[in-house]
Amino acid sequence: MAVVKPFCGLRPKADLAEKVASPPYDVISSSEARKMAENNPVSFLHVNKPEIDLPETVNIYDPGVYAKGSENLQKLITDGVLIRDEKPCFYLYRQKMEDHTQLGLVACASVAEYDMNKIKKHELTRVEKEDDRMNHILHLKAHTGPVFLTYQARPGITAFLERLAGEEHEYDFTSTDGIRHTFWVVRNADAIRRIEEDFEEIPDMYVADGHHRSAAASRVAGQKREENPTHTGEEEYNFFLSVIFPHNQMQILDYNRVVSDLNGLSTESFLEKISQKFLVRIYSDTHGYKPSVPHDFGMYLKDSWYRLSAIPGTWDENSPTARLDVSILMENILDPILGIGDSRKDKRIDFVGGIRGLEELIRRVDSGEMAVAFSLYPTRIEDLLAIADAGEIMPPKSTWFEPKLKSGLVVHLLD
Repeated sequence: MAVVKPFCGLRPKADLAEKVASPPYDVISSSEARKMAENNPVSFLHVNKPEIDLPETVNIYDPGVYAKGSENLQKLITDGVLIRDEKPCFYLYRQKMEDHTQLGLVACASVAEYDMNKIKKHELTRVEKEDDRMNHILHLKAHTGPVFLTYQARPGITAFLERLAGEEHEYDFTSTDGIRHTFWVVRNADAIRRIEEDFEEIPDMYVADGHHRSAAASRVAGQKREENPTHTGEEEYNFFLSVIFPHNQMQILDYNRVVSDLNGLSTESFLEKISQKFLVRIYSDTHGYKPSVPHDFGMYLKDSWYRLSAIPGTWDENSPTARLDVSILMENILDPILGIGDSRKDKRIDFVGGIRGLEELIRRVDSGEMAVAFSLYPTRIEDLLAIADAGEIMPPKSTWFEPKLKSGLVVHLLD
């Protein structure tokens, strides 16, 4: 079963929701956040990236940053910008990005189920990033950024949530990137009970995005449990903020790669080496090659685009991880030819989200910053589920989900 729990959300007054809503803390830099929050004192970036209100010389992991975040959250509450619902509610969150629409349930997920791997993961986490989110949660006594969860779609659940979304919404605005955000509050006791019962039929949920947030929530719960002699398991710290979407509404964009040099190889030698594992063809369209099928890659090198098709037999089709395009590229080009053994640490490689388009790959290479760029076919959500079910780990930067969830539309308080 999947536990989903209603909660008394802390959220913006309706006329301020658009001003409060901000990008997730981990998709923009501190300098970008400073510019974005400039002249907007109610932007949630003051809570999620509070270093923007301190001197630029302050380390983003300094204890003073978390203290500032707590101060900023309390100010939004004191000023009446954020108001807490009196009774536990579920919430619905719909996003529309061009012709793609997704409707998610905003709820608290269970730390216990996360710890038992009933909420499955597919990504390794880094201790310093877990520490950061843990310190943020502890100082603010709140989960401020939702974890992006998914589950195998059930038509009955989808239909019921769509029916609820036919009622009057709480917020409805279009952000500057053209994405429409609509938000509902589910207060009806019968609807809440129906949602809880429906999700009890779901065997597993999956972390799509937010591995560090969920891992930090688990660590916070463990610490709080040890500190609480009357622990019951029902305390708010036993649950974490999430937005839960059916798998068939998820949109994953390509996550592309750029590399700064050819590892000492000439262009001719490099092309010769990759031709042993790929069918290499010149691609004449100067706008670039965006793969339309798995195991095809675009490559931009020396003002030219190439189409690379992986030769069958150069990957293990029986392994859900090995058959990923990011794995095929790593195992057949990046590691053996370009000498990138650990893409988590090697400074010669960088990753470019597909939302930036092929133009960004061209720009990075033409500027001389990078020597070669690779465009990939997007990882499929079915591959993510298969890898999580197998207990395997995806390579770094395998998925780029769009649209991104706004932060600040609802907060889960631990007290």
